[in-house]
Amino acid sequence: MSFRPDEAAGPGQRCDVWLFRARLFKSRALAAACITSGAVRVERAGGVQRLSRPAAAIRPGDTLIFMRGGTLVRVTVLDLGARRGPPAEARRLYTQDGPPHAHSD
Repeated sequence: MSFRPDEAAGPGQRCDVWLFRARLFKSRALAAACITSGAVRVERAGGVQRLSRPAAAIRPGDTLIFMRGGTLVRVTVLDLGARRGPPAEARRLYTQDGPPHAHSD
């Protein structure tokens, strides 16, 4: 059974807005373009899903995986940002993890 990222329980925030507020992209438009291109995946208890809509909701506990500047980025959402604040404030919104591990069968 697959899940839709915007159907999970609990409060959420648009993915493009969160990526911008967490200062992972310089603009919301760049974050939205990355999501629309299919380059962003969300991992949660139900599995891994490729996002296709900037409005897809993300929540604390979700892990986002995407390419930025030729580097694979994997971050776990800790909190939802209320604004695009200074870098120190933005860093409290997530933890940066290592690259995703390949699953062996």
